[in-house]
Amino acid sequence: MQVSVESTSNIERKMTVELPAEKVDSEFEARLRSVAPRVQLKGFRPGKVPMKVVRQQYGKSVFQEVVGELVQSSFQEAVSQENLKPAGAPVIDELDPKPGAELKYIATFEVYPEIEIKDLSDQEITQPEVEVTEDAVDKMVETLREQNREWVDVERAAAEGDQVTIDFEGFVDDEAFEGGKAADVPVEIGKGAMIPGFEEQLVGVKAGEEKTLEVDFPEDYHAENLAGKKARFEVKVKAVKEARLPELDEAFVKKFGVEDGSLETFREDVKNNMVREADQAVRRKVKSDVMAMLMEVHDVEAPKALVKGEVDALRRQAMANTGQRDGSMFPDELFEEEANRRVVLGLIVSQIIRDNDIQLDQDRVEVALDEMAETYEEPEALKQYYRTSRERMASLEAMVIEEQVVDWVKSQVQVTAKQMSFDEIMNPAKATGEAEANPED
Repeated sequence: MQVSVESTSNIERKMTVELPAEKVDSEFEARLRSVAPRVQLKGFRPGKVPMKVVRQQYGKSVFQEVVGELVQSSFQEAVSQENLKPAGAPVIDELDPKPGAELKYIATFEVYPEIEIKDLSDQEITQPEVEVTEDAVDKMVETLREQNREWVDVERAAAEGDQVTIDFEGFVDDEAFEGGKAADVPVEIGKGAMIPGFEEQLVGVKAGEEKTLEVDFPEDYHAENLAGKKARFEVKVKAVKEARLPELDEAFVKKFGVEDGSLETFREDVKNNMVREADQAVRRKVKSDVMAMLMEVHDVEAPKALVKGEVDALRRQAMANTGQRDGSMFPDELFEEEANRRVVLGLIVSQIIRDNDIQLDQDRVEVALDEMAETYEEPEALKQYYRTSRERMASLEAMVIEEQVVDWVKSQVQVTAKQMSFDEIMNPAKATGEAEANPED
């Protein structure tokens, strides 16, 4: 077998493989002989069909079968011989096999990129440090009361924070538009669920009143026929309700599984949950920052075959999440950027694991499983659910070894502690927005 390799890009290879005619013919003849005893044709006893007839009847298909197997086996042998690591199936060109002639083909494929992990000693990572204060617990308790509020009818004008039940119909250029009519719609004034300007005009309305609202659809509105258009909504107010928060009493705290109905026990449970959530959020943020830094300092070209595989996986996930069966609703372009990021990070992380011989810490796997299970009513059942599935355990193990890689990266970089509140670590986008709005703070 003769092999020659040409590098057509950083990661693409064009490999020419030539197999001597003698090898092809010997494989072909051996396959025909193995087939002959099983051939059954009218006029011949089973297993007694002459080779000439076998060759006439089955020679072409057997030859194609042999060529296919030879291409597959010789490709594997060739890449091993040339120390190449294909990152996907090859494209086979110039394959025109003929009995009695040498077998020659060109295989074009991508290889895994060679990655050299950079010196990270001049890189910086921020390590959030979060203290769950009593004030933060107070705020969380109020949030839980808000989430369990009741809406009670009132006989007054609607105000900010009230819920107004309405029927409405929308018009553009005095013509009703599709999807612009609804009945018994609860609208919480100030929540921002409706288009800009809609909720604000409901302040002051009373049950039984009718009102015309003038609004502008946003330029980026999802319905193109309405984007940027002026509209009129005819509204009928059916009810005005205000929120009533539950009392912070024994009945309330028992809803959250506090058997003794004690407010002190309830607050302790709330704080423990907040500490756990904050710890998880810190780990997510540090991991995200580490991965972003690794992407920034390493210039890695992702093999197209791997990216395509990741795109397909993301599409399947999107279809499962939305209940859609038609994959054409999710074109490749939706996922290519994220797929490329995942592939590149996977290659970098794998290189770090190999370079530093990082072995999966089984104790950490058990800790991770315990942490996951403790939020469920039946922790042992969840653990068993994972332990009885190799796929689920593999996913958990992958998460743990990524955390081990994050720990290794942290040992190589400069780590700066940063005090953060519970709200800041749990709502980073909101915290960033406030910082941008108040640059002097």
